[in-house]
Amino acid sequence: MKPNHIKSLWAQGKPVLNGWLSVANAFTAEIMAAQGYDSVGIDLQHGVIDYQAAVSMLQAMQASAVTPLARVPWLDPAYVMKVLDAGAYGVICPMINNRAQAEALVSYVRYPPKGVRSFGPTRANFSAGSNYGVEADDQIICFAMIETREAVANIEEIVSTPGLDAVYIGPADLTIGLTGMRYPPGFDRTEPEMIEAIRNILDAAHGAGIKAALHCGSAAYAAQAVAWGFDMVTVSNDVRLLAGAAAASVSEFRRLNAGGSHPVTPGAQQKSY
Repeated sequence: MKPNHIKSLWAQGKPVLNGWLSVANAFTAEIMAAQGYDSVGIDLQHGVIDYQAAVSMLQAMQASAVTPLARVPWLDPAYVMKVLDAGAYGVICPMINNRAQAEALVSYVRYPPKGVRSFGPTRANFSAGSNYGVEADDQIICFAMIETREAVANIEEIVSTPGLDAVYIGPADLTIGLTGMRYPPGFDRTEPEMIEAIRNILDAAHGAGIKAALHCGSAAYAAQAVAWGFDMVTVSNDVRLLAGAAAASVSEFRRLNAGGSHPVTPGAQQKSY
């Protein structure tokens, strides 16, 4: 079985830069996978992606060295097992609130005797390479998302769950869970109480010997998170990156055109597509 690049980076003490896909399009996935991320996650929870689209996206990402991950819609064995059979090297599961849910998640990710995952890695047999059944438990990463007040209260028992590799903080839901709507939901929290909560989750994970990931909105905040000690950071997603680039292009044109037309610079090359 091909090794999990995320685990290789972690073994070297290096952080992982993760991309994020919310658009159900194989070409978009192929483009994002080719940009130099260490891993890229496919979002089946909040993204507009169904299972068949996710399979096509995983196939498109195969041409790059990026490690494919998937966030499932909920704690459901059918979703977890199918994205793994499709070739995902890690599962990110939302709204894990207690030890029982964390144990259930781990059991869906691992084959017996460590879990209850059913054997049938239809695509993974080809995309991940030979000997999948024997090696998958050691290569697949299991992430539990910490997003609620209940999860924070139960963080010690969650992070100590055998077989759990990492926690993944969703700061938008975490902010709602801890403060209600006192602060607008979103990434890149700057409120002292939210930074404290995020860093406490990080410390709990490391104290239990597992990794911690944080979803970020900007590269600058992600770099700060790595400085705090986070092992993986996700920076934005395809939707926000596309919208941001398009908005910047439109804004630049409006600015340049504010004083009237601007002729093409003499000698400039015109390229047709």
